[in-house]
Amino acid sequence: MSIDERLAAPLQLNPEMCSLNMGSMNFGMFPLAERRNEWQFDWEKPFLEASRQTIFKNTFADIEEILSVIGTQRGARFELECYDVGHIQTVAHYRSRGLLTGPIFLQFVLGILGGIDAAPEQLLHMKQTADRLLGRDYEFSVLAGGRHQIPLGTMGVLLGGNVRVGLEDSLTIGRGKLAQSSAEQVSKIRRIIEELGKEVATPDQVRARLELKGRGHVSF
Repeated sequence: MSIDERLAAPLQLNPEMCSLNMGSMNFGMFPLAERRNEWQFDWEKPFLEASRQTIFKNTFADIEEILSVIGTQRGARFELECYDVGHIQTVAHYRSRGLLTGPIFLQFVLGILGGIDAAPEQLLHMKQTADRLLGRDYEFSVLAGGRHQIPLGTMGVLLGGNVRVGLEDSLTIGRGKLAQSSAEQVSKIRRIIEELGKEVATPDQVRARLELKGRGHVSF
Protein backbone atom coordinates (compact mmCIF):
# COMPACT_ATOMS: atom_id res chain seq x y z
CA MET A 1 0.00 0.00 0.00
CA SER A 2 1.12 3.53 -0.68
CA ILE A 3 1.44 5.98 2.19
CA ASP A 4 -1.69 7.77 0.94
CA GLU A 5 -3.65 4.51 1.04
CA ARG A 6 -2.41 3.78 4.54
CA LEU A 7 -3.39 7.25 5.77
CA ALA A 8 -6.86 7.23 4.20
CA ALA A 9 -8.63 5.66 7.19
CA PRO A 10 -6.99 7.69 10.01
CA LEU A 11 -7.48 10.90 8.03
CA GLN A 12 -11.18 10.08 7.77
CA LEU A 13 -11.64 8.89 11.36
CA ASN A 14 -9.25 11.30 13.12
CA PRO A 15 -8.48 8.92 16.02
CA GLU A 16 -7.18 9.81 19.46
CA MET A 17 -4.44 7.21 19.11
CA CYS A 18 -3.17 4.82 16.46
CA SER A 19 -0.35 2.34 15.96
CA LEU A 20 2.89 3.28 14.22
CA ASN A 21 5.49 0.63 13.44
CA MET A 22 8.99 1.96 13.98
CA GLY A 23 10.75 0.28 11.08
CA SER A 24 10.63 -2.07 8.11
CA MET A 25 11.21 -5.76 8.73
CA ASN A 26 10.69 -9.32 7.59
CA PHE A 27 7.44 -10.49 9.20
CA GLY A 28 7.32 -14.26 8.89
CA MET A 29 4.02 -16.06 9.44
CA PHE A 30 4.80 -18.90 7.03
CA PRO A 31 5.81 -21.42 9.74
CA LEU A 32 2.14 -21.51 10.75
CA ALA A 33 1.30 -22.99 7.33
CA GLU A 34 3.50 -25.98 8.09
CA ARG A 35 1.50 -26.91 11.19
CA ARG A 36 -1.84 -27.56 9.47
CA ASN A 37 -3.14 -29.99 6.87
CA GLU A 38 -6.74 -28.78 6.75
CA TRP A 39 -7.92 -25.27 5.93
CA GLN A 40 -11.30 -23.61 6.22
CA PHE A 41 -10.72 -21.11 3.40
CA ASP A 42 -8.71 -21.30 0.17
CA TRP A 43 -6.83 -18.06 0.89
CA GLU A 44 -5.41 -19.02 4.29
CA LYS A 45 -2.34 -21.06 3.32
CA PRO A 46 -1.26 -18.79 0.41
CA PHE A 47 -1.64 -15.78 2.70
CA LEU A 48 0.73 -17.25 5.27
CA GLU A 49 3.18 -18.53 2.64
CA ALA A 50 3.36 -15.08 1.03
CA SER A 51 5.14 -13.77 4.11
CA ARG A 52 8.29 -15.59 2.98
CA GLN A 53 8.88 -12.97 0.31
CA THR A 54 7.17 -9.80 1.50
CA ILE A 55 8.61 -6.98 3.61
CA PHE A 56 6.70 -5.19 6.33
CA LYS A 57 7.52 -1.70 5.03
CA ASN A 58 7.81 1.40 7.16
CA THR A 59 10.66 3.60 6.03
CA PHE A 60 11.98 6.69 7.82
CA ALA A 61 10.12 8.78 5.24
CA ASP A 62 6.88 6.90 5.99
CA ILE A 63 7.33 7.39 9.73
CA GLU A 64 8.03 11.11 9.35
CA GLU A 65 4.95 11.68 7.20
CA ILE A 66 2.71 9.83 9.63
CA LEU A 67 4.15 11.71 12.60
CA SER A 68 3.45 14.98 10.79
CA VAL A 69 0.06 14.33 9.19
CA ILE A 70 -1.58 12.29 11.95
CA GLY A 71 0.41 13.54 14.94
CA THR A 72 1.39 17.19 14.56
CA GLN A 73 -1.49 18.21 12.31
CA ARG A 74 -4.27 16.06 13.79
CA GLY A 75 -3.20 15.78 17.42
CA ALA A 76 -3.15 11.98 17.62
CA ARG A 77 -0.85 10.04 19.91
CA PHE A 78 0.88 6.86 18.81
CA GLU A 79 1.30 3.32 20.00
CA LEU A 80 4.92 3.04 18.84
CA GLU A 81 5.33 -0.61 17.89
CA CYS A 82 8.87 -1.86 18.49
CA TYR A 83 9.65 -5.33 17.16
CA ASP A 84 13.32 -5.11 18.08
CA VAL A 85 15.70 -2.89 20.03
CA GLY A 86 16.66 -0.89 16.93
CA HIS A 87 13.10 0.37 16.74
CA ILE A 88 13.50 1.90 20.20
CA GLN A 89 16.53 3.76 18.87
CA THR A 90 14.31 5.16 16.12
CA VAL A 91 11.85 6.39 18.75
CA ALA A 92 14.69 8.12 20.61
CA HIS A 93 15.90 9.69 17.36
CA TYR A 94 12.55 11.26 16.56
CA ARG A 95 12.01 12.44 20.11
CA SER A 96 15.41 14.16 20.03
CA ARG A 97 14.40 15.92 16.80
CA GLY A 98 11.12 17.09 18.31
CA LEU A 99 8.93 15.07 15.94
CA LEU A 100 7.67 12.95 18.84
CA THR A 101 6.38 15.05 21.71
CA GLY A 102 4.32 14.51 24.81
CA PRO A 103 3.93 11.15 26.53
CA ILE A 104 5.76 8.36 24.69
CA PHE A 105 3.92 5.02 24.54
CA LEU A 106 5.98 2.03 23.42
CA GLN A 107 4.57 -1.35 22.46
CA PHE A 108 7.19 -4.06 22.87
CA VAL A 109 6.29 -6.75 20.32
CA LEU A 110 7.93 -10.11 20.95
CA GLY A 111 7.66 -13.45 19.20
CA ILE A 112 7.31 -12.43 15.55
CA LEU A 113 9.72 -14.22 13.21
CA GLY A 114 11.94 -11.44 11.88
CA GLY A 115 11.82 -9.51 15.14
CA ILE A 116 12.99 -10.16 18.68
CA ASP A 117 12.02 -13.52 20.15
CA ALA A 118 9.57 -14.04 22.99
CA ALA A 119 11.94 -14.72 25.88
CA PRO A 120 11.94 -13.08 29.32
CA GLU A 121 15.56 -12.02 28.75
CA GLN A 122 14.56 -10.20 25.59
CA LEU A 123 11.76 -8.32 27.34
CA LEU A 124 14.28 -7.17 29.94
CA HIS A 125 16.62 -6.15 27.11
CA MET A 126 13.86 -4.06 25.50
CA LYS A 127 13.03 -2.41 28.82
CA GLN A 128 16.68 -1.70 29.64
CA THR A 129 17.24 -0.24 26.17
CA ALA A 130 14.23 2.04 26.53
CA ASP A 131 15.40 3.14 29.99
CA ARG A 132 18.85 3.94 28.62
CA LEU A 133 17.60 5.87 25.58
CA LEU A 134 14.45 7.50 26.95
CA GLY A 135 15.04 7.69 30.69
CA ARG A 136 11.88 7.19 32.70
CA ASP A 137 9.81 9.51 30.52
CA TYR A 138 7.74 6.89 28.72
CA GLU A 139 4.99 4.31 29.12
CA PHE A 140 5.28 0.81 27.71
CA SER A 141 3.11 -2.18 26.98
CA VAL A 142 3.92 -5.80 26.16
CA LEU A 143 2.54 -7.72 23.19
CA ALA A 144 3.77 -11.31 22.97
CA GLY A 145 2.67 -13.67 20.21
CA GLY A 146 0.99 -17.02 20.69
CA ARG A 147 1.44 -18.97 23.92
CA HIS A 148 3.73 -16.27 25.31
CA GLN A 149 0.93 -13.69 25.46
CA ILE A 150 -0.16 -14.08 29.09
CA PRO A 151 3.22 -15.02 30.68
CA LEU A 152 5.19 -12.14 29.12
CA GLY A 153 2.26 -9.75 29.53
CA THR A 154 2.27 -10.59 33.23
CA MET A 155 6.02 -10.00 33.36
CA GLY A 156 5.48 -6.62 31.73
CA VAL A 157 3.00 -5.68 34.46
CA LEU A 158 5.54 -6.68 37.12
CA LEU A 159 8.08 -4.42 35.39
CA GLY A 160 5.69 -1.48 35.71
CA GLY A 161 4.16 -1.62 32.26
CA ASN A 162 0.87 -2.28 30.54
CA VAL A 163 -0.27 -5.29 28.56
CA ARG A 164 -2.04 -6.00 25.27
CA VAL A 165 -4.02 -9.21 24.68
CA GLY A 166 -6.44 -10.32 21.98
CA LEU A 167 -7.11 -12.86 19.26
CA GLU A 168 -4.97 -10.92 16.78
CA ASP A 169 -1.91 -12.01 18.76
CA SER A 170 -2.93 -15.38 20.23
CA LEU A 171 -5.79 -17.81 19.63
CA THR A 172 -5.53 -19.59 22.98
CA ILE A 173 -6.65 -18.97 26.54
CA GLY A 174 -4.46 -21.71 28.01
CA ARG A 175 -2.30 -24.62 26.94
CA GLY A 176 -4.04 -26.28 23.98
CA LYS A 177 -7.35 -24.47 24.57
CA LEU A 178 -8.77 -22.05 22.02
CA ALA A 179 -10.07 -18.74 23.36
CA GLN A 180 -13.72 -17.99 22.71
CA SER A 181 -13.12 -14.25 22.30
CA SER A 182 -10.68 -11.43 22.93
CA ALA A 183 -12.88 -10.50 25.89
CA GLU A 184 -12.06 -13.84 27.51
CA GLN A 185 -8.36 -13.03 27.27
CA VAL A 186 -8.93 -9.52 28.64
CA SER A 187 -10.84 -10.95 31.61
CA LYS A 188 -8.02 -13.39 32.33
CA ILE A 189 -5.25 -10.78 32.29
CA ARG A 190 -7.40 -8.45 34.41
CA ARG A 191 -7.75 -11.16 37.06
CA ILE A 192 -3.98 -11.64 37.04
CA ILE A 193 -3.32 -7.89 37.30
CA GLU A 194 -5.66 -7.51 40.26
CA GLU A 195 -4.24 -10.61 41.99
CA LEU A 196 -0.84 -8.93 41.74
CA GLY A 197 -2.22 -5.95 43.64
CA LYS A 198 -2.38 -3.66 40.60
CA GLU A 199 -5.31 -1.69 39.24
CA VAL A 200 -6.68 -1.57 35.71
CA ALA A 201 -6.90 2.00 34.43
CA THR A 202 -10.21 3.43 33.29
CA PRO A 203 -10.52 5.01 29.82
CA ASP A 204 -10.52 8.48 31.39
CA GLN A 205 -7.35 7.69 33.35
CA VAL A 206 -5.65 6.47 30.18
CA ARG A 207 -6.64 9.63 28.32
CA ALA A 208 -5.16 11.72 31.12
CA ARG A 209 -1.90 9.73 31.34
CA LEU A 210 -1.30 9.80 27.59
CA GLU A 211 -2.74 13.31 27.10
CA LEU A 212 -5.16 12.16 24.41
CA LYS A 213 -7.31 14.75 22.71
CA GLY A 214 -10.58 13.09 23.82
CA ARG A 215 -13.63 11.51 22.21
CA GLY A 216 -15.03 14.90 21.31
CA HIS A 217 -12.25 15.44 18.78
CA VAL A 218 -12.64 12.32 16.63
CA SER A 219 -14.79 11.74 13.56
CA PHE A 220 -16.55 8.52 14.50
